[in-house]
Amino acid sequence: MLKYNSNLKGRQDAEPQEAGKGTIQIPSEIENVAWQTRGEVPSDYEAALTDALEEMFGAGVETLSDIVAGLNDRKVLAPDGAPWTEESFQTEIKRLGTPFE
Repeated sequence: MLKYNSNLKGRQDAEPQEAGKGTIQIPSEIENVAWQTRGEVPSDYEAALTDALEEMFGAGVETLSDIVAGLNDRKVLAPDGAPWTEESFQTEIKRLGTPFE
């Protein structure tokens, strides 16, 4: 089973469509992919970031400043190896949420 959807189109390439007849894939004509919206397998960095965020959210962390402090306390550093700032975290989360750039 695939761990990501290699056929996923980036949002920039996709044309807006209205729901209805002809806009939903026919299940018997496509391969069922475990991770439908994942364009590639997450890197070790992305996995570590995800694990830390899940742990913090599970513990009730909600504010941006607490998220940044929690990542830095856990030594989950920004991609450039520097401690997180609120600005760098927001920029990175936006980048990670924009597929296929």
